[in-house]
Amino acid sequence: MSKTVFIGSDHAGVILKAALVEHLRAAGHDVTDLGPSDAKSVDYPDYAKAVCAKVLETPGCAGILVCGTGIGMSMAANRMPGIRAALCVNEYLARMTRLHNDANVLCLGERVIGTGLAASIADVFLATDFEGGRHQRRVDLIESCGLAASL
Repeated sequence: MSKTVFIGSDHAGVILKAALVEHLRAAGHDVTDLGPSDAKSVDYPDYAKAVCAKVLETPGCAGILVCGTGIGMSMAANRMPGIRAALCVNEYLARMTRLHNDANVLCLGERVIGTGLAASIADVFLATDFEGGRHQRRVDLIESCGLAASL
């Protein structure tokens, strides 16, 4: 099943992002590349914000963010209410973060994983549906800041 995907990176993720755009479009997904288009130094929080804003306003879509490690993008994305961004380095993490956490943004590190693995992770992330059930309560707690209140 094809999805609408918004993708962005910083300068350290622009090569992997371009490969993912090509791969995902070939797989039939509707991909919007929100930049950047070259490796000139940029600030990753700006691109995280742009992708996450599109994810929040487009029901049923997914976001993908790429930087050197994926860490900065995941930190920036998770500051936005309603975003559940997950840094994944393998297919198992991608599957589980969708099944159990209803993640809506995938974060990847160009300097950490290769193009083939990144494409496989993205495929699994986009193909996996949220399981709901007992996991919905936990996602609701995240969204209501219940997790912080219970610590």
